[in-house]
Amino acid sequence: MSTVATRTVHALVLRTAGTNCDRETCLALERAGSRPDLKHVQELLDRPALLDAHSIFVVPGGFSYGDDLGAGRVLGFQIRSRLRETLERFVARGGLVLGVCNGFQVLVDTGLLEGPGVMRRERGLALDVNESGHFECRWVTLKAEASACAWLEPGELLPVPVAHGEGRFRVRDARVLERLKQNHQIALRYVRSDGSRAEYPDCPNGSVEEIAGICDPSGRVLGLMPHPERNLTPWNHPRWTRLGPRSEGEGLRFYRRMVETASALAK
Repeated sequence: MSTVATRTVHALVLRTAGTNCDRETCLALERAGSRPDLKHVQELLDRPALLDAHSIFVVPGGFSYGDDLGAGRVLGFQIRSRLRETLERFVARGGLVLGVCNGFQVLVDTGLLEGPGVMRRERGLALDVNESGHFECRWVTLKAEASACAWLEPGELLPVPVAHGEGRFRVRDARVLERLKQNHQIALRYVRSDGSRAEYPDCPNGSVEEIAGICDPSGRVLGLMPHPERNLTPWNHPRWTRLGPRSEGEGLRFYRRMVETASALAK
């Protein structure tokens, strides 16, 4: 097991109306060795300099603003229009950004996952309604790909739950998909529990090439649909008695590595 970072890493976790995974995310970050600060989006809009004291920025899961205009659309607009330059500077100085489920939808809407400047032009990524046409809620398995994301270990299998209605990852055209591959931005894929290629229901939403998460070209911005913060203890998994000895949930290891990476980047 890796050691917890010795330097105190401050993480800002965003919340707004409809967010419902903020406290689980704070718990995951705290157990991973960081000091999380839960802030309402209005606080950050009023004082963008709050981000300067943090090394990690997380947009957690939920249904921000009820997803009334589309999943993550309103919060994504707030961030894109009011915090674009602040977040681009944050990433440029080595800050890490994570978006989970609704947070992934928000990051896609901002364009931040596509690299600097994409916030200003047409984006090539989208998260669409699940191919099944309904909400999907179950445990799945992710495989970490060889990507630019520094805190993922290639080949690792990660059991995590999903709970979303709009998680089907899509690209505008084949050129966008090829760019993601060339830039090593495909970070996580849905697989079967043995690591083989997934079909429905192991791939719950019909994402292109079973993509569950991507990072930006720098590897410091990561978005994924499943919820690592819901697998922190050995007993969170419904089949924990059949998984063999485990001292912690795999999701905690995910967050610990992120905290350690943030600490290393800040040195």
